[in-house]
Amino acid sequence: MSAGNAPTKSWQFQGLWPHEIAFFALLGAALYCSQYIWYAWTPWLYRAAFLAALPVLWYRCRDEWAQLPNRGFFLVLAVVWIALFELQGISTYHAMHTKSLLYFMYSDYTSPTVDDQHGMVIPFVVMALVWWKRRELAVQPARVWWPALWLVVLALFFHLAGFMVQQPRLSVIGLFTGFYAVIGLAWGPAFMRAIFFPYVLLMFCMPVGGLVDPITLPLRIMVSTIVATISQFGLAPDVIRQGTQLMDAQRTFDYDVAPACSGMHSLVAMLALAIIYGFVCLKSSRKRLILIASALPLAVLDNVVRLCLTIIVAEMYGQAAGKAVETDFGYLTFAGAFGCVILLGRRLEESENKPLA
Repeated sequence: MSAGNAPTKSWQFQGLWPHEIAFFALLGAALYCSQYIWYAWTPWLYRAAFLAALPVLWYRCRDEWAQLPNRGFFLVLAVVWIALFELQGISTYHAMHTKSLLYFMYSDYTSPTVDDQHGMVIPFVVMALVWWKRRELAVQPARVWWPALWLVVLALFFHLAGFMVQQPRLSVIGLFTGFYAVIGLAWGPAFMRAIFFPYVLLMFCMPVGGLVDPITLPLRIMVSTIVATISQFGLAPDVIRQGTQLMDAQRTFDYDVAPACSGMHSLVAMLALAIIYGFVCLKSSRKRLILIASALPLAVLDNVVRLCLTIIVAEMYGQAAGKAVETDFGYLTFAGAFGCVILLGRRLEESENKPLA
């Protein structure tokens, strides 16, 4: 193993270099401030954390980076591509006071009215997985591959369409598609295939906003129906469901299964976990699909359990106590569903490694 991948332990703490510890402190501050503290400098703090991640990743992968050809070509293309979306990313300048598509994405992630906060973390997860796959990427037959220009044209079409109809989400598709094309231009189709995962995880960075309403409403109705049915079989027989509202006959408590309670947060998080676990630990495509498909029922189960506990507490101690459980107990039920994904992944992994009789 090269010196770049096995640094001197005396300078490390738990495998981390001092500059990496400083980076994680900066990242933690940026994520916390973006969600709970808002000042004019808060977006710049997040940008600083993102930019700081790039040299941290390079230092961890510097030996593998040195093996790649066309590094300067890639860097020039990457900077030009990102600059396009930073300087001419959206056409609604007067509404956003900037033409930066990257700022639009950040403002969506930090908006209290949408459920896209996970988009702030995904780029750092992708960088971590690139580090994990660095040796596999470094040995790919890399070369300039001009057919990737067609993918650049497609990406520019998405961006132009989004720019003209004032729909930034189309431009976000163009941003990610074009950057993938830049990778292909610099290093070829074999490298594109090797980096497809984890690059595909960037789809979770798409700001969806109200686009998920056709999904969240059926999930809300499903969750409320299941909880009402369970309650009427002994948990709280007087529970009544009206649409997505759950209440008892005396109206001592009344809860609405709001969009945040539909399971979308859980579903997105568990989908991301299942995809990561499946591609990292499983070899069979069928078993990867099984693990990914488990995310939806486990997300629904997470919210059903949480709302059932809410109703139990509300029956015993009233609306305020039930509301506290609904708000604060979700982390525990989510951890349980998260654990189920891990256990299922472990079982699938063990079945792959089991020797044939």
